[in-house]
Amino acid sequence: MAKETNEINPQVINLISKGTRITGDILSDGDLRIDGELTGNLETKGRLVIGASGRTEGEIRCRSCEIAGTHKGSLFVAELLSLKASSNVAGDMVTGKLSIEPGAYFAGTCTMGSESADNEPR
Repeated sequence: MAKETNEINPQVINLISKGTRITGDILSDGDLRIDGELTGNLETKGRLVIGASGRTEGEIRCRSCEIAGTHKGSLFVAELLSLKASSNVAGDMVTGKLSIEPGAYFAGTCTMGSESADNEPR
């Protein structure tokens, strides 16, 4: 008899591949990688990666985030937000720590430090 379990496998990464477009909100307990397009709010207790071909629009709440693509909207990152050289971000950011590579584009405000701890994903 197969064993049923409701436990979340932390090794599994959710993927929205290039060529996929999603309109709507996403809630996840695991890590997420977006190489396609998302229009809507996203909340994950894990790590978010927006690949170079990824495009997101809406509010994002996550534990950590790496952006190489395009994001428009608010970002709430509990730990580290990393903007790669190819990234294009327009919106306000609240994060524990921030890393920006030369060449990255950012327009908005950034609040960094201990006050961002209150913005962890629910």
